[in-house]
Amino acid sequence: MTHTSNHFEINNVIEALSKPRIQTFLNYYGQPYCDASAMALYSWNGQISSAFMLPLHICEVVVRNAVDQVLTKVYGKSWPWEQSFELTLPNKGRYNPRQDLIAARRNKVSTGKVIPELKFVFWQKMFTSRHSTRLWDAELLNLFPNGTGHLTTALLLSEIYNSLESIRLVRNRIAHHEHLINRNLQQDYSNITKLINYRCIDSANWLYTIEQISPLLQVKPVKQP
Repeated sequence: MTHTSNHFEINNVIEALSKPRIQTFLNYYGQPYCDASAMALYSWNGQISSAFMLPLHICEVVVRNAVDQVLTKVYGKSWPWEQSFELTLPNKGRYNPRQDLIAARRNKVSTGKVIPELKFVFWQKMFTSRHSTRLWDAELLNLFPNGTGHLTTALLLSEIYNSLESIRLVRNRIAHHEHLINRNLQQDYSNITKLINYRCIDSANWLYTIEQISPLLQVKPVKQP
């Protein structure tokens, strides 16, 4: 049976979440600080983390579908199994794209089943200069046509990669329940919407009607003077 109540002891909440975790939020305010202020910030951090999930989801799907489109054009619909593509991927390093692809396609029967199994960083690494000649020189500006006319292919490739790096970092922090209170979240959100807009203006405009990040950014608890 579930019991609900509006009464709680804040000290017990802090103990359950752990004092070291809450200390980060206490330290944000400096001295003097109070538990209530820290917990208000903790709550806001959880809400903004949750709000980021929808834009992150849309951005990742839009970007990886663009990569899928160019890979399909160059290597065919079964590109995850195409050896000529596999051999273009690095096979060493802390993150190994080739091994990621091999693991993602294992026991899969379609490209559509492989795509969600690949790590976010796989899609980011596709926007490096090693793939320029085979993929991007002819297709990048076609796949990301909006507001990119002032950029060369090389500059746009670099901009997409760097934006995805920022997005990857905030995504990983959220996934590991780490705080966002010291990040420039407006810039993180702008990087997300910029990439979506580059790919599809209507998708960006749709996101603007449903996202909850903007109102939350306006009500972040502030440090007391």
